Amino acid sequence: MMLQWFETAPRRILALISVACVAMLAFGLYLQHVVGLEPCPMCIVQRYALILVAIFTGLASVRGQKGWWMSFGILALLSSGFGAFVAARQSWLQWYPPEFATCGRDFYGMIEHYSFSRSIPMIFQGSGDCAAIDWTLLGGSIANWSFVCFVAFFVILAVLLFKGAKR
Repeated sequence: MMLQWFETAPRRILALISVACVAMLAFGLYLQHVVGLEPCPMCIVQRYALILVAIFTGLASVRGQKGWWMSFGILALLSSGFGAFVAARQSWLQWYPPEFATCGRDFYGMIEHYSFSRSIPMIFQGSGDCAAIDWTLLGGSIANWSFVCFVAFFVILAVLLFKGAKR
């Protein structure tokens, strides 16, 4: 029954993914502005990946033409894969923190003081902030749950695109 829904309602599924991404972004902003958690550079990159997935799936759900939603679906798939990679890297840093955890610059500070080509590798190296676990739900950190969501989006999009390509 679930696979049948993938075939009959791809635009609804894409719209639901977009809404889920917006909800996750809203929750991240709640944690930042109400609870007081400051996002690390890798958290900011994950937010950008969520924004891209939300935009691409939102655009894919607007029109019913197969080429339209498949094109934006592929971009959303790539964005969710990138988000899963960043979340996995941050989870790994949290499970195996560096010996000398120092708080690095924030994302915007890195961009202001270093060239863009030098800032990007610094983001993926993480910092003391990226290894810190400030909030958990059912034993998982924000990065762990972010990874689960990105992988779920990736799998759903892959199935949706596979089914769409077969038709």
